[in-house]
Amino acid sequence: MKVRLEELRRELEQLQPVEGLSKISKEFSTSAKFSSALGMEDQIITHWIGREKLSIQIFTLDTGRLFQETYDLLDLTVKKYKVDIQVLFPDRLHVETMVKQKGINSFYDSIENRRECCHIRKVEPLNRALQNTKVWITGIRADQSINRQKMEMVEWDDHYQVIKYNPLLNWSLEEVELYIQSFNIPVNALHKKGFASIGCAPCTRAILQGEDVRAGRWWWENSAKECGLHEESEPEKNLTNK
Repeated sequence: MKVRLEELRRELEQLQPVEGLSKISKEFSTSAKFSSALGMEDQIITHWIGREKLSIQIFTLDTGRLFQETYDLLDLTVKKYKVDIQVLFPDRLHVETMVKQKGINSFYDSIENRRECCHIRKVEPLNRALQNTKVWITGIRADQSINRQKMEMVEWDDHYQVIKYNPLLNWSLEEVELYIQSFNIPVNALHKKGFASIGCAPCTRAILQGEDVRAGRWWWENSAKECGLHEESEPEKNLTNK
């Protein structure tokens, strides 16, 4: 797949996102998967997949600690676009062991504990979801965090051994909001209550005016505001050596 990376990058960077998704669908079919966290950007991509009837598989991760509004949006999205969204859950034994040893809210106690919780509830299910996958599609935008500013529209994810396609990477928040309004795309009701980035209920709060869009995630931490799903990919210069 790395051999195909450079050619695919050149092709996709010349296309509009919906055109790029259509190309991915035709070339990779169900070996292309889109991970949706039901954020605004994700909803736009789901809108395109449903409208164009693309063969790209959609999945989402249910950590067991999501907002009811997130579940409501998931139900509405499936019905509106008539798409099959696979819901993946964390390993029961791993969750039970963590809770027994450290408590139900251990993530508040340290960054190490929080990362452990994220790993069990998110990263492990993602590992399962991306098995037999050639292209992983995400709704990441560059201006969401410092880490994401380093990402490319088409890149190699060395950990998961897949091509990662971020079609909305260069979109601004204003472009996202305008597109959603123009096409009446359903979004999480919490956005109207000041929630910019929505994750697990105990780890997400509304942001204040002027705060960074990721400030509401793990607000008690002074950290990079990432859960481990989108760690920085291996530097491009190393790709030709592997």
